[in-house]
Formats: sequence, C-alpha cells, structure tokens
Amino acid sequence: MNDYILTLSCPDRIGIVHSVSGWLLNSHGNIIDSQQFRDAASERFFLRVHFSLPIATTAEALLESFQSVSSRFDMDVQIHDAQRKARLLLLVSRQGHCLNDLLFRVHSGQLPVTIAAVASNHKDHEALAQSYGIPFHHYPVAKETKAAQEAQILDLAKRENVDLVVLARYMQVLSEDMCKTLAGRAINIHHSFLPGFKGAKPYHQAHARGVKIIGATAHYVTADLDEGPIIAQDIEHVDHSFSPDELVRIGSDIESKVLARAVRFHVEHRILLNGDRTVIFR
Repeated sequence: MNDYILTLSCPDRIGIVHSVSGWLLNSHGNIIDSQQFRDAASERFFLRVHFSLPIATTAEALLESFQSVSSRFDMDVQIHDAQRKARLLLLVSRQGHCLNDLLFRVHSGQLPVTIAAVASNHKDHEALAQSYGIPFHHYPVAKETKAAQEAQILDLAKRENVDLVVLARYMQVLSEDMCKTLAGRAINIHHSFLPGFKGAKPYHQAHARGVKIIGATAHYVTADLDEGPIIAQDIEHVDHSFSPDELVRIGSDIESKVLARAVRFHVEHRILLNGDRTVIFR
C-alpha cells in the first residue's frame, strides 16, 4: 500500500484541517486515520494524518507539494513513508533486560523496526546480540577516551543510516555535543518515575523514602540530564515489605515495557514536541 504519515504543529487558527484535507483531495489521497489536538496553553495545533495515495511517490516530493499549505500556516511538518522500517542502534551497558526485550520484540515481529547494530562499553551482551544475528560493537570508554568513543558511536550510526538511537540501560552520560547531534532521535529509559529520584540507584532512593509506587520513564535525550521531553511512563504498586532488590526486579519489567512503548510511538511517528512536553497520538 502506498501510505504515508503527515505530522504537523503550528499556531492555532481557522482553516488548518480544511486546507490539509483539500491538499489530500487534490493529491487523490485517502485518509486512513486522523488525530488532532489543540493545546490551550501554547495555542498550538497538532495533527497526525495517515493517508494513502493511488501511486507511490517519495516523502520529499510530498513535502514539496505540501509547501503551499505549510508556509501559509507557519507549520512544522514532516511526512514519512509508513512502510519504511526505522533503523535502530541500541546502546547498552551491563544490565541487559531492555536489550533482550527489544531484540525479542523485533525478532518476533511485534515491533516493526530493523536493528542495525548493538554497541556497548562492555562485552557482556555480545553473545545475546549475535544470537539474533545483530552486529555487536564493543567500544570501551574511560574519562580520557570519552570523546573518541562517542565519535565511534556516531560514526557507526552514520554508516548504518540509523534513524533512532536507543539507550537500553546504557549507563554513560552523553556529552553535550553528542546530545545535540542526536537531538530528537535518541531515547533513554530512566529507572525511575521522573521527575523524582534522578541519578544513581533510584530504587534504593525510593526504598529509603518508603514510596508506595515505583516506575520508569522513557524520554528524549537532551544535554540536561534526565530532563528531556517525556514519552512514556508506567508504575507498579509496592509496600513496606519490598526490599531494594525486589524493587529492582519489578522495575526491570516496567523499564522494558515502557522503553518498547516509547520506541513504538517514535517509529510510528506518533510523537510531536510541544515545548518541553510531548503530544502523543495513540
């Protein structure tokens, strides 16, 4: 099927949907699904349209055709080929539960992406990646080699035409330059329900505070540590009887689920940025 996904945001005003629908009509497009949202606080309008065309074309050609509409409404707009699978680079350190979950979801057809490679600062999960036929790259890192190691990762992402970098429990803080290079196309899973319990050992912090819920947060990577726009979160109820190790075990399951959900939202082009927040069309 020749189907495409159009996403846009712009200052809210009369005539936006009418103009988009008119362009689709003139292009002989058929709307498969459409979702919209107006944010009263920012007075911005957000729209996602999944549509089909009678003949195949390119996203670039569609964007050029749509320019007459987008320029009139000052739109931030993207058009994607809905049939193209996003290419992912997975980064991991020693904890492999999120990596294992993503590899299985992709292998079993539950997540429509291509994993181009797995890279790590440790060799712990080399055999796991190779068991799925995924190339594994070991890039050890120390304080004095961090810049060179990050350059290796970025070079790998460029060589493999990677669309999204996923930090699947990659326990390294990315440099500001790397964050800027990957802006909008790098997702991290934080083992806590942000904005609480940032930094190291959040489950131990949560245990010390006697929390009654624990959770995980997937967010876009920015230079401000753990402050990127939030994409997905989930929680589990706990009580005084749970040890820190039990919280870690429960949290690992939540992390895997939340990260997979965030990756799916991104590759299906369901996320639009609204300042430091996200609009997500499910």
